[in-house]
Amino acid sequence: MNCVVLISVATKTIETNKPMKKLKLMIALLAGFALAGTALTALADDSKETTITGNMVCGKCTLHETASCQNVIQVEKDGKTVNYYLAKNDVSDAMHEDVCHGDGEKVTATGTVTEKDGKEMMTVSKLEKTK
Repeated sequence: MNCVVLISVATKTIETNKPMKKLKLMIALLAGFALAGTALTALADDSKETTITGNMVCGKCTLHETASCQNVIQVEKDGKTVNYYLAKNDVSDAMHEDVCHGDGEKVTATGTVTEKDGKEMMTVSKLEKTK
């Protein structure tokens, strides 16, 4: 009979702790959602499009900085030249022939900018020659 009493006591203990476990679970879930929302907001801020204007040249043929041909837009910023290496896509590739083996073209580019290995990388969505 003692065994039955212990089981019933153990069952009551578990039942009284259930609301506390549910509360802890709810708090953990809410904290998780709050952190996920913060992370998504930070990612959204990073994906804002930026517009730059500068001289576009070939990273391999003109600058001798890349292993293969790649468009690079050089922008003057605070008295220094900043190189934006354009990711290869249809928009960027469409203008490469105009700058490869030449002095470059003045362009205005719109796209998202990220930093990779200490270099500014830009994925362009719009690229136009300027005067």
